[in-house]
Amino acid sequence: MGRALMQTTLFALFLTLVTSLPNKEDWDIYSFHINSTVTSRYATTVITSRVANRMNKSKEVEFQVRIPKNAFISKFRMFMDGQVYDGVVKTKEQAQQQYTAAVSRGQSAGLVSSVGRTLEEFKTSVTVAAHKKVTFELTYEELLKRRHGKYELQIHARPMQPVSDFKVDVYIDEKAGISFLEVKGGLSTKALANAITKTLTDKQAWVYFYPTESQQKTCDSCGEQGMNGDLVIVYDVNRDISVGDIKTSGGYFVHHFAPSSLPRITKNVVFVIDQSGSMHGRKIQQTRTALIHILNDLNEDDFFGLITFDGNIFHWKRELVQATKTNVNSAKTFAQNIPASGYTDINAAVLEGARILKAHPREGSASILILLTDGDPTSGERNLETIQSNVQKAVAGKFPLYCLGFGFDVNFEFLEKMSLQNNGVARRIYEDSDADLQLKGFYEEVATPLLTNVTMMYTGGTNLTQTHFTQYYNGSEIVVAGQITDNDIETFTPEVIAISGTGSVRFSDTNPTVESTDTVSDSRLQRVWAYLTVKQLLDKALQLSGPEKDRMREEALKLSLKYSFVTSLTSMVVTKPEGENSDVLHKPKEGQVQPNPVATSRISGQMQPNPVATSRNSGSSARAGSDGRRGKKQKNQARAHYDDSYILRYSAGPVHKITYDWIDGEMRVYSSSDWIGGHIRTYPSSDITASPASPHGTVATDITAGPASPHGTVATVPVLHRFLIKTENQSLPLCFDVPGDTRLKLLHHPSEELSVIGLLDSPPNTGFKLIVIHFKNSQVVELCPDGLIKQQVQGVMHYTGQNLVSTDITAIGRDKEFDVAIGDTRMVVLIHEVDGNKFLWPVLRQKPSDNSIDGILVLKPAVYEEVQQSPSTKLKIRDQEIGVTRSSAVDYSISAASTLDCWFMSAESALQRSLDDFNV
Repeated sequence: MGRALMQTTLFALFLTLVTSLPNKEDWDIYSFHINSTVTSRYATTVITSRVANRMNKSKEVEFQVRIPKNAFISKFRMFMDGQVYDGVVKTKEQAQQQYTAAVSRGQSAGLVSSVGRTLEEFKTSVTVAAHKKVTFELTYEELLKRRHGKYELQIHARPMQPVSDFKVDVYIDEKAGISFLEVKGGLSTKALANAITKTLTDKQAWVYFYPTESQQKTCDSCGEQGMNGDLVIVYDVNRDISVGDIKTSGGYFVHHFAPSSLPRITKNVVFVIDQSGSMHGRKIQQTRTALIHILNDLNEDDFFGLITFDGNIFHWKRELVQATKTNVNSAKTFAQNIPASGYTDINAAVLEGARILKAHPREGSASILILLTDGDPTSGERNLETIQSNVQKAVAGKFPLYCLGFGFDVNFEFLEKMSLQNNGVARRIYEDSDADLQLKGFYEEVATPLLTNVTMMYTGGTNLTQTHFTQYYNGSEIVVAGQITDNDIETFTPEVIAISGTGSVRFSDTNPTVESTDTVSDSRLQRVWAYLTVKQLLDKALQLSGPEKDRMREEALKLSLKYSFVTSLTSMVVTKPEGENSDVLHKPKEGQVQPNPVATSRISGQMQPNPVATSRNSGSSARAGSDGRRGKKQKNQARAHYDDSYILRYSAGPVHKITYDWIDGEMRVYSSSDWIGGHIRTYPSSDITASPASPHGTVATDITAGPASPHGTVATVPVLHRFLIKTENQSLPLCFDVPGDTRLKLLHHPSEELSVIGLLDSPPNTGFKLIVIHFKNSQVVELCPDGLIKQQVQGVMHYTGQNLVSTDITAIGRDKEFDVAIGDTRMVVLIHEVDGNKFLWPVLRQKPSDNSIDGILVLKPAVYEEVQQSPSTKLKIRDQEIGVTRSSAVDYSISAASTLDCWFMSAESALQRSLDDFNV
């Protein structure tokens, strides 16, 4: 990982086909998107990868996701053949059993599994049927750590081939204010400069990385196999010297504490350096170089010691000495001549370092012990548990022990446990050309202590994460989360007590600024608390043994399962459910025609069979082509359908092509605009018959309906548009239709005087022809499908081009989308094109912080239960049983729109309220 180890890594990703690199004749990764949203230092990243299998046989594809140790995968989905398969977090044993069973049945299955605490790697695999596509959607979460006075969000891109649709979108929202923003890394080069767009306001920032396919081949770290490099977004927030930044929501709080205007505390530091034979060569040379740099950086009022060890211990001095110029130069000479030979006695060396620190206590100073080694103990005490016990007794909680493991031959878990037992951390130093910079970078993190014995106290708080910290260093940050007792914000009072360079110090405010972020952050703050709690429980479990260790693991496992975190105790597995479609991906039925997955069909001219699947009822008797209730109007009548699009003869009138759905035993007919004025009519299936219409008898079939069925109803609906309500756990989303030429309330935020309205387009089953934003009764902005933005100035709409940046509204237009931010609301408005018709589709990326918000964009995920499957399917929603049909709809909420199977029902049933509530 090289220097990247010293950075706060949000995300490092590469997609790899294990068997071989992708062959364009066999595979096509045709879309690869990374979307990362950072709110109050908590980052949620969604990776969407779309792959097509071009082979004539099924193939298992495995890809790897490398993320920092601090990140937890929280969601994984696969989209195949219009179906959505959600991952479920289980114990590792349960997940592996389910995965193995699914593969043995010939089903597609994906497994996301942590491969260990020290390896920052997750794997997922899926078997893709011949000539089929699969979409992977992976979500993970991480609390960004502050190091060196900044947060770094790193994206490592290696899709293994140039991708025609490659995008990285980063959005940062910090209510404290963003003090600076930089974009760097191996992909931030001159060759890719025009692929990076950066926008910064007081509290928000956007970074877009959209390299063309050509750029992915020609940049410095690119080639025929595409990109292979980093994009790093660096930022920090504004700070003060008060009690810190506290946010509350839904009974939870998160406290960020990072005072900076404090005097430096002088330090006592002892370096314990491994000089055994395994350090020979580049490792010992890099260690010498790093030590010399570190010694140069010591302040003159610091005290330090330096010992090296193999099977024996070698002292530069036997006690702490002041970092005078003379002493530093002497130590540099010693460091420059450190040899590399012999065995490794870690136990004796660390005990000696602890003795030196304890032998010369200095009041008002901060002591630090740093161990660097590259292997296991090979002389002296070799039992790892005994060494850990000896070190813990010697340190006695008086100072932190930091263990640096050089390379991969070291037993990193041994070092990690020993560090945690002594209030420190372990860090791996990678054997790269910049190992000396990694060593120096780590030292700089702990070089400037500002506080010691930090205790965080919360009156009215409970279920707290770690609240005591041995030391606080300049450029770092302390984060505590917990619950507010009885959600009583009035009695909640934070306070911090610590020791500074001038003595005891107390941080408290009589009226602390406690920012409430209800609605949007309810889940987020709770997840921050769960994230920190799980991580700290795992750290405690590593330090303990016996029943206490088991208890910590059980608590961590319980929370991991509750919040769907993939940790060292859990895995996430995705399989196709057993049942009617369990083998579709691998072995289609003999002669089965694979329909083109489009939500509904439209008039296409002549009488031709339409191969477009628009509505499939889950019951076998509910379709016109198989219904048992045959009409009796003509002896030679025959029912037929072409994937649910029909040729309809209404009375003695002309023949028209239409689409339909079956609702409660009736055929609901939806026409395009040239059929009976574009109306909708409902017929019982008993009134519907079919007869040959084509002179050839093979091209098309008519269905004749009685002209005035007593059961029929007429409503003047010009065209229809299909909407999806996705679910959290069920495989199929809900879908419903909304009539065209309707003005829909997409978002209404009363307290901010914000309204977003969408005007549906006239072609059916598309989207919006205009998105209108009203803000504080004085600003009106219109987004158009041609990619242009209009703004009202003195009552007149004027084009502003593709970008609009004002005090209240920011809208950035690109080729196929807009990115819009209004206050604490963020939307992406996608531009789609179907049959030459462009239209808009909004997606809410950041919900407003208000309980009173309303609109189509803030609908909660659907929750339902299947209560009946024969003779027709019924879903139970809020104690109401609703008849549904299995249909399909295009998901326009993603740039590469795909078709999903869904449960179709009326708008009122899906919304659980009247559609009129959303009309404007």
